[in-house]
Amino acid sequence: MAEGLKRTALFDSYAEYGGKTIDFGGWELPVQFSGIKAEHEAVRTKAGLFDVSHMGEVIVSGDGALSYLQKLVTNDVSKLKTGQAQYTMMCYDDGGTIDDLLIYKRGENDYFLVVNASNIEKDVDWLKQHATDDVTVDDQSASFALLALQGPAAQTVLQKLTDEPLEEIKFFRFKDNVDVGGHSVMISRTGYTGEDGFEIYGSPDAIVALWPAILEAGANEGIVPAGLGARDTLRFEAGLPLYGQELSKDISPLEAGLGFVVKTNKEADFIGKSALVQQKEHGVSRKLVGIEMIDKGIPRTGYKVFLDDEEIGEVTTGTQSPTLKKNIGFALLKSEHTAEGTEVFVEIRNKRLRAVIIATPFYKR
Repeated sequence: MAEGLKRTALFDSYAEYGGKTIDFGGWELPVQFSGIKAEHEAVRTKAGLFDVSHMGEVIVSGDGALSYLQKLVTNDVSKLKTGQAQYTMMCYDDGGTIDDLLIYKRGENDYFLVVNASNIEKDVDWLKQHATDDVTVDDQSASFALLALQGPAAQTVLQKLTDEPLEEIKFFRFKDNVDVGGHSVMISRTGYTGEDGFEIYGSPDAIVALWPAILEAGANEGIVPAGLGARDTLRFEAGLPLYGQELSKDISPLEAGLGFVVKTNKEADFIGKSALVQQKEHGVSRKLVGIEMIDKGIPRTGYKVFLDDEEIGEVTTGTQSPTLKKNIGFALLKSEHTAEGTEVFVEIRNKRLRAVIIATPFYKR
């Protein structure tokens, strides 16, 4: 094991299924099992099972929980009903992004936050730093493990292990204390792959038992264990951001094209609001766009993008799309050069290769 890397409760199962691990934000996680393209294809056509236990879980509760969250995040938490989930951002005063996260409303003044693994410590510090006396911020990351079952066959597979009518759990809804294979878990339906599917939150012991149970239940449906490589190509095709690439302390949700989660009209004066109001009113100086290579080459994270001789931005994520069989990328560019159809150049190994700005998401179910 590389020095000091964290491991999830499922670590010992990886080798059994052929998992190859890498360092991902301080965690030793499987990048692939059978191969990135095969796993990507399985999720698009059948089903894939991901260990995403590295994600962080934080419980925010107490009489002031709602008004506290309204000040901390960009979306309007007051719109959430019990059993619903919401995608949102936490921002700095200047509008830069601390993290993108999910908020699940479990009950009155009881919220379950899911944050990015590499940001757990930073997020929890930020949440605690801004907590009021009537709020408790409890980092429960160590008490939870998490599976993501994704793909068109996900419901069929999971239904074999539970009597809970899964079709009743709609998109961005969840159900707690569900019996799956004899274990009490929380099931949600948010997805990060562009396909239908479920997230299964439970104790580490429950998730360790459910990993082989789900793979066995889905054997006839063609389910495969899937790693971070396929998770990245899937989310990227579906136009979903990755923190540290499309979002960062230097990239605001508006620059990343995520204005739909920035509710500047909500009453609460949330952190970063005035900076984001400015960006909304005056327009952002940079925008995230999709690009497709015309010349042969793959745009990779950090590659510079040019228009004529002017450097206008850089690639945030790029790959050869397994579904579309094209070389595509996200690029953060000066706003005045982001019209669809604009031809630009990506610098790949000291050569400037032609690309064109295209609409996103690249893939729709």
